[in-house]
Amino acid sequence: MSADLLIVGGSVVDGTGAPAYPADLRISEGKIAAVGAIGNRDGLPAVDAKGLVIAPGFIDIHSHSDFTLAVDPRAVSAIMQGVTLEVVGNCGHGCAPMSDAPMAKSNIYGYQSSYAASWKTVGEYLDHLDSRKPAVNVAALVPNGCLRLSAAGILDRPSTPDELLQMKKLLEQSLEEGAFGYSTGLEYGIEKECSEQEIVELCNVTQRAGRFYATHARNRQGEAEESIAEAVRAAQASGVSLQISHISSVARLASSSRWAVEQALEQVLEAREKGLDVHFDMHTRRFGTTNLSAALPPWALEGGASDIAKRLKDPTTRKQMKAVPNLVGALARGDWKKIVLCQSKVQPDISGQSIADLSQRRGTEPYDTIYDVLLAEIDDLHRLMILGYAYSPEDLDLILERPDCMVGSDAIALATDGPLRDETFHGAYSWVPWFLRYFVREKKTVSLEQGIRRLTSLPASRIGIKDRGVIRAGAWADLAIFDPETFRERATTFEPNQLAEGMRHVLVNGVVTLSNGKQTDKHGGRALRAS
Repeated sequence: MSADLLIVGGSVVDGTGAPAYPADLRISEGKIAAVGAIGNRDGLPAVDAKGLVIAPGFIDIHSHSDFTLAVDPRAVSAIMQGVTLEVVGNCGHGCAPMSDAPMAKSNIYGYQSSYAASWKTVGEYLDHLDSRKPAVNVAALVPNGCLRLSAAGILDRPSTPDELLQMKKLLEQSLEEGAFGYSTGLEYGIEKECSEQEIVELCNVTQRAGRFYATHARNRQGEAEESIAEAVRAAQASGVSLQISHISSVARLASSSRWAVEQALEQVLEAREKGLDVHFDMHTRRFGTTNLSAALPPWALEGGASDIAKRLKDPTTRKQMKAVPNLVGALARGDWKKIVLCQSKVQPDISGQSIADLSQRRGTEPYDTIYDVLLAEIDDLHRLMILGYAYSPEDLDLILERPDCMVGSDAIALATDGPLRDETFHGAYSWVPWFLRYFVREKKTVSLEQGIRRLTSLPASRIGIKDRGVIRAGAWADLAIFDPETFRERATTFEPNQLAEGMRHVLVNGVVTLSNGKQTDKHGGRALRAS
């Protein structure tokens, strides 16, 4: 438990959107005991916040840190941005429930085979996180991909009634063990063949538990309207609260990206007018990102590395794989200059190269280039990431400037040293300061108070947590204290592993985790459990 202390001389932005006001805070037993003009008759240790903003700790509504927080619980990239809570298990990806770790690795961002995954259930996973003493709080969703893998292995068809029954039991158990909701990633190979009816049945389980449904919607070219409509139908049929993940993904599904984004917003508003609880979020990158292995159909990933390599080498199998629609191809939309490879440890010469340029240099077709690259990466097939330049800045701004848009990283917690030093995920080090710098300081289209609300109380209300995301007496002391004029990202597209600067102090459950811009060795985070 944290020691009592005072935070003095700062300007409080309380997370509700209300104007900033000068106040001191007293922290006791991990919570905010008082807010106002507070004397120090007890001689408590004090944090000097003069000239700084005191805000609730930022909540990452869309994180993929499920595995990396277990590997390195320091969450350095997050703490340096003032993030104190991460919602993991998004896009149908995650760590639990997990029946077979080797098979599940394709569904886990940041997976490291050298780290033993000792858990099977969501409850065991949360216990494991607690044992690692994370620097940030963690709230987990139940990933649909994990349910499918656990119930039947890799599927390239809808679930059978028996498989679906097993998935529903696993989901119910996971929610009882403390998961905050259920997520899908309906354009990923493991989930592409999920029927709408099976999603509705799983949403029924989620709704009965009083939790919410987050979906990386089914993104099929030419079906921008259907992408959102299917998600809304699931909410209407089940009564579940709906979170549409990175809603601007629809921009790549129509010839007019602006029309696609605008119609998605219209569908959200129409759903709300019908009484449905529908919200959405968006990441801050100017591009999409995923594993290059997402170019392969699920059946091509069955077996071990030698089995997959055999398929990648076989001309007949290559022809079959090319005929299967996939996420990487959807991001490219026929223009392979839009697909750029991230850092490769095995093939450093391809880092930063587009599939188009690499194909031209090698004299190969784009998919053959992809298969050749994956063959060289076969020992760690899912490590290599791509950037997909599928969005226009104007379309992203339209979403991110909306007062009802939550902002998330869509990334993983990392560190520039330790076991994750060689890992890269764009946005991991930069999403919060980029959002506040660009929209608040530069464009001035979002006020500081409203920007902070959308990073704090708005996602807290979506999760269903009332005592975080706000500054008031009785709330947990998750706090970000920073200079709003100098808080900025240093990460760039091809040098993404750069720590943010300007965050001065961070408290997690009252524990001072960042002090004067330096991370301490004290961790106050915990795995939260929905009740």
